[in-house]
Amino acid sequence: MGQEIADALGVLLRRTTRTKLHGRLTEGMGEALDELTYPVLSALARTGPRSAADLASEVGLDRSGVTRRASRLEAAGLVRREPDPADRRASLLVLTEEGERTVGELRERLVRHIARSLDSWPPEEAETFARQLRRFTAEGPFS
Repeated sequence: MGQEIADALGVLLRRTTRTKLHGRLTEGMGEALDELTYPVLSALARTGPRSAADLASEVGLDRSGVTRRASRLEAAGLVRREPDPADRRASLLVLTEEGERTVGELRERLVRHIARSLDSWPPEEAETFARQLRRFTAEGPFS
């Protein structure tokens, strides 16, 4: 059973799997938002304001990669830079109101995408899967 779970997690954690999902979720949402900028926007929504350096480890990029993607999001009005109160030489990336609305829409798209993928499952199986997945992430190897 452990090997089956490890194999399934391997598929889920693969960069190509995430990139494909991010591409689907951002389709038609503007030129600045795509599979490359989605992780930065999503991470800011999860973590709150962060410097590009701090956000880099969260999204699996280096600081310059985060900065390039954040610049695209900033030009689109989804992110702004503010002085870091702890270090006036640094700046924090912050979601704008438009960025927060966009994240809300992306989350709704993700929920609908997941729900559609479970449409063919009996409802009790889908509920059990959701409950067990939540437990696995809370108590399993990622905790």
